[in-house]
Amino acid sequence: MIRRLGALVPMIGLAALAACTTPSAGPPTIVSPPSSPSPAKLPTAGLERVMGQDARALQLLFGDPDLDLRETGARKLQFSGPLCVLDTYLYPRGSGREPVVTYVDARRPDGTDFDRASCVAALSRRQEAR
Repeated sequence: MIRRLGALVPMIGLAALAACTTPSAGPPTIVSPPSSPSPAKLPTAGLERVMGQDARALQLLFGDPDLDLRETGARKLQFSGPLCVLDTYLYPRGSGREPVVTYVDARRPDGTDFDRASCVAALSRRQEAR
């Protein structure tokens, strides 16, 4: 009896191991990675007077910039007032074309966030008062 049991134990072990495998379900399914999400676009409401404008139009709207940085076709103009600092980023929309505003950022003079459209309005009123 012990002899039969000794021969039966390895058979039970093999059967238990065979039960752990999953049956073949055919060829593996290839899943393509999801496409990259589009970058989030910030709302531009209230920025219509600035977005798409060139440096001359900005100077007419706000006066002379407090900072004018140029780098390989790109340009950053900064305008400031008592309420806020406005950074405008200008890039050419094509080869040989004049750079225009494609992005705007605003902050208070202490560096905390400030609404971009409110800053545009405050700085334009400042220029109109001159």
